[in-house]
Amino acid sequence: MPFARPVRRTARWIFAPSCALVPCALAAQTLLAQAPSLDTVIVTATRVEQTLDEVVSDVSVVERETIERSGATTVADLLARTPGVEFSRNGGPAANTSLFLRGGDNRHTAVFIDGVRVDSQATGGANWNALPASQIERIEILRGPAAAIYGSDAIAGVVQIFTRKGEGPFTPSIGVGLGSHHTRKADVGFHGKSGAVDYALSVGHQTSKGFDTRPGVGFADRDGYRSTSASARLGWTLNDAHRLEATALTNDQNSQYDGFASTADDRALNDVQTLGLSWSARWSDAYRMRLSANRGRDRYETRPSPYFTDTKVQSYLWHHELQLGAHRLTAALERREDRLDNSGPPAIDASRSQNGLALGYGWSDRVHTVQLNVRHDDDSEFGGKTTGAASYAFAFTPQWRATVSAGTAFRAPTLYQRFSQYGVADLKPESSRNVEAGLRYAQGRSQFGVVVFRNEVTDLINFGAPGPCASAFGCYENAGEAVLKGVTLSGAHRLGVVNLWGSVDFQKPLNADTDRLLARRARRHAQVGADATLGAWTVGADLKLVGERFDNAANTVRLGGYGLVSLHASRPLAQDWTALARVDNLGDKDHEVARTYATGGRMVFVGLRWSPR
Repeated sequence: MPFARPVRRTARWIFAPSCALVPCALAAQTLLAQAPSLDTVIVTATRVEQTLDEVVSDVSVVERETIERSGATTVADLLARTPGVEFSRNGGPAANTSLFLRGGDNRHTAVFIDGVRVDSQATGGANWNALPASQIERIEILRGPAAAIYGSDAIAGVVQIFTRKGEGPFTPSIGVGLGSHHTRKADVGFHGKSGAVDYALSVGHQTSKGFDTRPGVGFADRDGYRSTSASARLGWTLNDAHRLEATALTNDQNSQYDGFASTADDRALNDVQTLGLSWSARWSDAYRMRLSANRGRDRYETRPSPYFTDTKVQSYLWHHELQLGAHRLTAALERREDRLDNSGPPAIDASRSQNGLALGYGWSDRVHTVQLNVRHDDDSEFGGKTTGAASYAFAFTPQWRATVSAGTAFRAPTLYQRFSQYGVADLKPESSRNVEAGLRYAQGRSQFGVVVFRNEVTDLINFGAPGPCASAFGCYENAGEAVLKGVTLSGAHRLGVVNLWGSVDFQKPLNADTDRLLARRARRHAQVGADATLGAWTVGADLKLVGERFDNAANTVRLGGYGLVSLHASRPLAQDWTALARVDNLGDKDHEVARTYATGGRMVFVGLRWSPR
């Protein structure tokens, strides 16, 4: 169907005050416009529960309130509102999406859902457009290399996604929403606890007629989508010392896209599934243990174009934690099994495994904090790889804290990079070395932070000229080196009833061989905002600024910079009922996050939620 003018989809920027990005205990905070609580507990930094005053790493948190208020469709839309994160997308929210953490490639961020690793052994990294925001309770983001804790993939950082956990009495909830491009959302769920058993279940469905994602290119039609997701969690606390837990998530997504020179109704079918089982035991006041078995699946298929790829990641973890006064010791044995079924050509049915041993040591007296980690991974294909990390924090006043850290990481080649027609079986892992330093101030509702980092990635796997592979078009090769360096400034302050926040990233993610910027990454991006509670209303506005980028590695195809203004408002209508409204890209700004792919222009969303309190 032809259109009078191209329509554009915006990245959905809703007011969500950003977290301060510095590698210190106070760096981890929610995206709400409030000072972080030192009692907030996170697990992603070291794989054990820690309060913020114990954490040295650069960690931030997105809480459920922010997720509900945003109305975001995917996890990428949520993460893109945090400093240090950029993304590119080939069209609407269900289109192929890549996320760049601190300038790293999409495959350089390890992703977990309730502790279950999610990865594609075809493209490398998570399938971000298929991760549903409606099923998420909380997100923890760890910036910087973490292979010494998590093994392969965590070169740029780690994103850990948590679904809702049952607590309190039986509590149902229902949410509905309407938006631009005939978008419809609905979700229903409940959670609670009865005796020793806690439970949570949620189901969501979303449809949109979409817009023409490539106006003037190929077949002119609307590229819509539909998505059905569900999550479940069941826990059984046998006694004060033992707990069993099972978690599951699934999302079935069917989206339209414009294929190359195609006049067909091209569709992409995404299916993401996770299943986790765990046993946690506290054998004494000092010693804890956790045993888990997990399975993640990422399946992608296109029709009528006959292509599919199916990745299964099976993992087993035996984790130990020993607390001796101010000293914490950790040890973990982990096995990971990857399997890829790909249509090719030639068809691929390949697998590999990695066995890892990780050791950790932490100590703090509230003024000085030390964190040390080392891990050795033995891969069934390329052999062993050892990584390490060391961090130190010094609180020279109750308000000021300085940190330094260094770490190494790696990413094993995907099975597609090794065994497809473009693959080379003896590819080496990509490796990185990172150093960073930070300074942080926090006093009441006033916060300020700065972090400086430099991450050098060697043996970068690129697509190169024809060579030892079967394809005459080109082969994968270890022929690149990247330098990811930058500075992040962030701050928040409460002025009367108004919460002010902002952050700016100055970065230079370079291909060290050509001295050119990595594709689709800006030298500068920033966001500022304010919100206030006025009577029964909560209102806010934010501004997102992104500098120019290049769509290709040669830096010859320019993507212009842009600025987007968004507004939001919410208020309770009656007991247990809340209404919200949001306008993204208020000025209907024409912009691109990927060349020739449209964005949605001005977007309006209204929603209503019922949740007994």
